[in-house]
Amino acid sequence: MTPRAGSGPVALLSALTEEIEELRHALDDPSVMDLGGIPAQRGTLDGHDVVLAETGIGKVNAAVTTTLVIERFAPRMAVFTGVAGGLDPNLHVGDVVIARIVAAHDSGVLTPTGLRRYQPGHVPFLNPTDRFGYAAHPETLVHVAERLEGFALLPVADREQPPRVVVGTVLTGDQFVNDPAVRQALHGELGGQAVEMEGAALTQTAERLGVPHLVIRSLSDLAGAESDLDFSRFVRAVSRNSARLVRRILPAL
Repeated sequence: MTPRAGSGPVALLSALTEEIEELRHALDDPSVMDLGGIPAQRGTLDGHDVVLAETGIGKVNAAVTTTLVIERFAPRMAVFTGVAGGLDPNLHVGDVVIARIVAAHDSGVLTPTGLRRYQPGHVPFLNPTDRFGYAAHPETLVHVAERLEGFALLPVADREQPPRVVVGTVLTGDQFVNDPAVRQALHGELGGQAVEMEGAALTQTAERLGVPHLVIRSLSDLAGAESDLDFSRFVRAVSRNSARLVRRILPAL
């Protein structure tokens, strides 16, 4: 579906309280509301009309919340901001991946040789498609890049240099990746820079409902054997950086 033009707020969604609390603290004149048990706030962020919502973990939660937010507020864009596991060996904890493509790595056809990944909502013998994943609008990425010129994130994870911001592929699945072999496979087979649990559901839902979308993920861990420990250690620090980046690019959304 072609994205519809809208003048509503920018919807900023996160899975966890830790991921969205920095934006909540910065929200001016917030009005608190309940979307079927889902906490949401509408207000202004640096002078821009926004709505914040905490989805909960996983694709179903993300799809439900995205649908409710779009139907209630008619946002001009749906943005998912939060943390992810790093897949690209050239990236480090704290680096940020802005998704050019978001794809569900756990969707497809199970065969005797394993999972043949395929676009959610499609199977090759009923409604085949050449698509795999959901793309951010190219003009959005251009405007975001312009806003990020000269912008630096705060160092995290005992690294002196500021984190990098890259544009690439974010993969989504209903599993927390805690395995170096899976990490290598997702990067090698699908070219993923980051892996998380909600982005593809938001993008699929937003696209179905005609709303532009963007996924921004700050790396809290490297999806390896100790990713659960690293997540707990770094989730708040990297979420703060993700929030800083969102506020920087908000005028371009």
